[in-house]
Amino acid sequence: MIQKEKIIKEIQDSFKDYSDLIIRQLNELENLIQGGTSKMLDKDIKKFEDIEKQLNRFEVKISEKIISTIVLYHPVASELRSLMACYRIVITMERIGDLVKEVFYFVRKIEDTQLYGELSDVIYTMVTSSSCMVQKALLSFINNDRDSAIWTIKNDDVIDEMNKKLMKKGIKKAKLHDEAREVLLNLLNFKSMISNIERIADHAGHIAEASIFAQEGRDIRHKDIDKE
Repeated sequence: MIQKEKIIKEIQDSFKDYSDLIIRQLNELENLIQGGTSKMLDKDIKKFEDIEKQLNRFEVKISEKIISTIVLYHPVASELRSLMACYRIVITMERIGDLVKEVFYFVRKIEDTQLYGELSDVIYTMVTSSSCMVQKALLSFINNDRDSAIWTIKNDDVIDEMNKKLMKKGIKKAKLHDEAREVLLNLLNFKSMISNIERIADHAGHIAEASIFAQEGRDIRHKDIDKE
């Protein structure tokens, strides 16, 4: 195996490890939301923080290796396309990691545990749906699976609709009384939290777009996906 092929293989292997770590972080968030409580143990906090640090190191390492490979080995068109798509996805995954962290911290800010318990089932559905989209998008790139990429892009609207329904449900359940200020603050935290979950799904769509670019050399961003 020549040096260029060896380096590209190393990038692909690192990408898979990075993908696994992102999925692990999303799974940890799913488990937290599924528990239905905003109170968490110190070990849960440490676990999230440790994964976040690993993700940041991965992003820097892979990005630098992609850039140096392009500069030093002058990959052919198909290799260059794949490396550039990989670079786009790596940056997007780092953003997803940041969003998961933000959701985690918003959960910790929720003071109304009863309201959180009533809404956690809908939030859990959003998280699992977004996580599924991220996994599908990553696999579409790793396995050159065009159908999974298209599926991910189309399902972004599903998460958007869940966002609207969740806010309506929260407002309906919140009976304003003397603690109205506290309720509204909690709802604002919910809004920020679910908006971050929605953005995770958006980034899954970006990964899928990069996957299509790697497979076909076509940039389908800002195009009508139903015509694809």
